[in-house]
Amino acid sequence: MVAALKETLLDESRSDQVVADVVALIDAEVSDKSGASGLALKGGYAAVKKLGPTIVPNAVEGLLPAFVEKLDPFWQEFSGSGEASFAQFLTARGDAVSNALLGVTDERIEGSDRGAIKKVYSSLRPSAQKHVTEALPRLGELVQKYAG
Repeated sequence: MVAALKETLLDESRSDQVVADVVALIDAEVSDKSGASGLALKGGYAAVKKLGPTIVPNAVEGLLPAFVEKLDPFWQEFSGSGEASFAQFLTARGDAVSNALLGVTDERIEGSDRGAIKKVYSSLRPSAQKHVTEALPRLGELVQKYAG
């Protein structure tokens, strides 16, 4: 059996680099957005980052274990599939993967008492699945870099 993702992605010896790579992935995805929804996403992301320079890294660090848990079944299936690219594997299952990952943030926001964050999230949530799906190639490459 293939090692669980938590054994590689959450290993203390590399956790700082994994978090930094995830933050860089988010920055790159937001930067690549265009059009009206891209402007809204960029504006919301900039507003969150203005609240504090460590908000995004801290959020990634806090949410990473739950995201890894949601990704692990896909990793296990991929590992037994004989396919070479986890990025392609995730992309082919875009709706299922993005729904699994967004379930983490939906649950977290639902339990929050911070109105401003809930407001920003609820305004961005309708387009979130599309954005998460578009990020799956980079996410797959990042996971395979550490776990592959």
